[in-house]
Amino acid sequence: MPELPEIEVLKRDLEKEVVGRRFKTVEVRPGSNAMKVIRRHGRRKEFQELLEGSKVERVDRRGRWLRFILDNGHEMVVHLGTNGVLLKTSASDELAPHTHIVLAFTIGGQLRLLDPNKNGEVFVAPAEQIAELGELQKLALDPLDSENPMTWQHFSDLLERRASGLKKLLMDESFIVGLGEIYSDEVLFASGLKFDRQSDRLSSQDVRRLYRALMETLQDAVKARGTSWGEEGWRDLQGGRGEFQAELKVFERDGRPCRRCRHQIEKADWDGAHTFYCPQCQT
Repeated sequence: MPELPEIEVLKRDLEKEVVGRRFKTVEVRPGSNAMKVIRRHGRRKEFQELLEGSKVERVDRRGRWLRFILDNGHEMVVHLGTNGVLLKTSASDELAPHTHIVLAFTIGGQLRLLDPNKNGEVFVAPAEQIAELGELQKLALDPLDSENPMTWQHFSDLLERRASGLKKLLMDESFIVGLGEIYSDEVLFASGLKFDRQSDRLSSQDVRRLYRALMETLQDAVKARGTSWGEEGWRDLQGGRGEFQAELKVFERDGRPCRRCRHQIEKADWDGAHTFYCPQCQT
């Protein structure tokens, strides 16, 4: 699943490649089950007419949601689901399998949405309606939100209130957005804290280490253009793979030596999921 760093990479690429461009034609491809992706719209034509002729003035991100602010008073909102992909292509490029939506610009090629599992979503609505949608209200911490930076003091206060195991809490989307299994394990390793430590029993030093590990891990992941795990892993706007998987210290490395202390990385079952950690470095 594209996590927070991957969506942030995509948002930054869209700002460079799409802002200022105008949609000429919009195709919701027949026979591709695309109506599942635009399920808030009753008809293809409705979706198409709201976009055709509009210009992208800005691209924002709210959690995992991408928001294309248009010059016609509407917004196009995109959620990639578990394995959706947005690709910027030329009009002559061959259509990849599972391409559901093709947005052609007046100048500068096309933007295509691929969604093999059809559990992503795209919809267009007036800006004032978008602002009121519960899905887009900022309820969880967003460590990559540059407009509202997360302070360690606020982070500390929320940790103390939740009284939860750290791995479970870092994967809780109502607490913090977009870490998932990979980044939660890597953040905990970088902080030196074990997955079952209770969030309300951390020292001030523990909280500072966790905060620093969280911010640095996610920023490093963005610089590396995300994590592409497996053959069908994350792809960026040009179809390229991320590189952060080469930097992973514990995730899926059980039985191999820790890159810090050479102790063997272990795998544990925790709260219905797997977690990877170094018993020597994390306490």
